Amino acid sequence: MRIGTRKSTMALVQTEEIARQLHAAFPELKVEIVKFETKGDQDQVSKLLPHGGKGGAFVAEIRQAVVAGELQAAMHSLKDMPGNEDTPGLVIGATLKREAATDVLVLRPGLTMEMLRQSRGKGLRIGTNAVRRAAYARRLFPEVEIVHFRGAADTRIRKLDAGERQKLPDGGSEQPADALIMARSGLERVGLASRIGYEFPVGEMLPAAGQGIVAVECGVNDFTTRRYLAGIDNAMSRATAEAEREVLWVLNGHCNSPIAAHSVINGAEMTLTASVLDLQGDRFIEVVRSGSAERPRELGRAAGLALLDKGAAAVIETRRP
Repeated sequence: MRIGTRKSTMALVQTEEIARQLHAAFPELKVEIVKFETKGDQDQVSKLLPHGGKGGAFVAEIRQAVVAGELQAAMHSLKDMPGNEDTPGLVIGATLKREAATDVLVLRPGLTMEMLRQSRGKGLRIGTNAVRRAAYARRLFPEVEIVHFRGAADTRIRKLDAGERQKLPDGGSEQPADALIMARSGLERVGLASRIGYEFPVGEMLPAAGQGIVAVECGVNDFTTRRYLAGIDNAMSRATAEAEREVLWVLNGHCNSPIAAHSVINGAEMTLTASVLDLQGDRFIEVVRSGSAERPRELGRAAGLALLDKGAAAVIETRRP
């Protein structure tokens, strides 16, 4: 089985875990990892929107190789996969056990969380490329400056520590960041969890839909590959993924939408929290819905419709490209 993945350290770690699980379940299966340098990896300066968001920047090229039959499967971080569109001919064949879904702060040397809170962010800069994280950060630290910040996890931290400016597409640069908002799971995967200065509870910063879940995509009619992938599929991760991504589908959420969704399964019940924010964090709509864990899409649909009833569409449209 040939599995496509990005060349970044984090992506390779994730794909190697898929290969390990496949080998454990099917010792006879040979797995080859094929590395791609996607548009988002080649261009570490621009915002992702010109590349079609995360889907266009990190997912599209690997997906095309699966559709063309050059690969049997593709590894994706589920949060990078567009949730408001179908990809004809492809299906998610497996979702691995969910890792930490939370966001965290990585602080520059000398800065403490107490200093950040006391100042409300005044005079400080937080780096991120995610509109959701930027919106929540502005709610939590009303006077902070959000700066565009891109790169692999280890690269971003190196630039933070060195006080390096993030280059901009017009040839200019941002001021150096004082802190970064990143995914806990990503830092853990690349061995940088020690740099976490603060972990946001989900009630403070709701994660992106699918955050912390690794997905494996394959051809919808490739039943041999689907059988193998079913052997490593985690049922709880799949249920939470389906609930959260249904919210994106109902909202027709695009890559520039500050939308968040996170679900938790407790026995036979699932609780889903979903939110929509404007980019400044001033308008905030959140709903919580509970229901059967056996009907995750139904729950996600209910949450999405509840957000629409509260005016989410108008918030999303203000950010639509």
